[in-house]
Amino acid sequence: MKTRSMANGVQVTEVGFGAAQFGNLFRVTTGDEAAGAFDAAWAGGIRYYDTAPHYGVGLSERRLGRMLQAKPRGSFTLSTKVGRLLVDDPSGEGRLDDQGFIVPATTRRQWDFSADGVRRSIDESLGRLGLDRIDIVYLHDPDEHFEQALTEAIPALVDLREQGMIGAIGAGMNQSHLLTEFVRRADIDVVMCAGRYTLLEQGALGDLLPLATERGVAVVAAGVYNSGLLAADRPRPGAMYNYEPAPPELLARANAIADICESHGVSMPVAAMAFPLLHPAVVSVVMGLRTARQADETLARFETPVPDALWSDLVAAGLLVPEAAPRASGTAA
Repeated sequence: MKTRSMANGVQVTEVGFGAAQFGNLFRVTTGDEAAGAFDAAWAGGIRYYDTAPHYGVGLSERRLGRMLQAKPRGSFTLSTKVGRLLVDDPSGEGRLDDQGFIVPATTRRQWDFSADGVRRSIDESLGRLGLDRIDIVYLHDPDEHFEQALTEAIPALVDLREQGMIGAIGAGMNQSHLLTEFVRRADIDVVMCAGRYTLLEQGALGDLLPLATERGVAVVAAGVYNSGLLAADRPRPGAMYNYEPAPPELLARANAIADICESHGVSMPVAAMAFPLLHPAVVSVVMGLRTARQADETLARFETPVPDALWSDLVAAGLLVPEAAPRASGTAA
């Protein structure tokens, strides 16, 4: 699998492994399932792995770390996130976590974008991962904490990057506006943009992507299926968008996209994976993987050629902004 480089030399594979499911996102992921997903992804050439303390209140980091410990440290790129410290909560005994992960509620998250909080978060992540360094660190969802993240967390990350403890720093969010502000106002290397530059919607093309290109900041695209709406050849009954039932107008839009994909002999998920990588600022598409079957299916989709005519037809139908189409030059894989 091809790799793409950030301006500071940190490399990621064009497909990344999103490990939220390793934290039992929405349902339990067994140890065998997690191992199968990891092994299949590794065999397929994926070498970029993303996790966070938030994912299963540390479970994802522990699981992923154990698997990565068996690989040469220089053979993969790892990212995790800061902004949520994990603290013991005895009052959660007998309850499950209430933030989408099927884990005990005896550990809770505490927002903290202070410099000390950032350093503590990284130290604790290294302990859970069992590794000696982290290649990329993102601020995790600092939407309601922008000023502290900008004035305290970013300088702390810059200092750690200068010390060589971190390879690259940035922010990860489900919006493009504040990511654009981080690019404009902070010395960062990369942003993770979830759901805002996809086959369904290209809002990030109006603010984030032009500035990221100008400043040499890499973009990692996540949520490219828009919470599942683009994950099948046709939207499934009850398909989700932004983790809620998709509204009728978006279901209609997804079906119209599917029509054009079918006319070119390409499935909608294949096009959804390929599309973000057409933009020169995008270095990787991170896909959430739970099982070996999902990993194999994702790799097969990535390797499927997509004709340039598909993008121009989507533009002609008003389903893709015109600025996106000129990025296409050959197949995405």
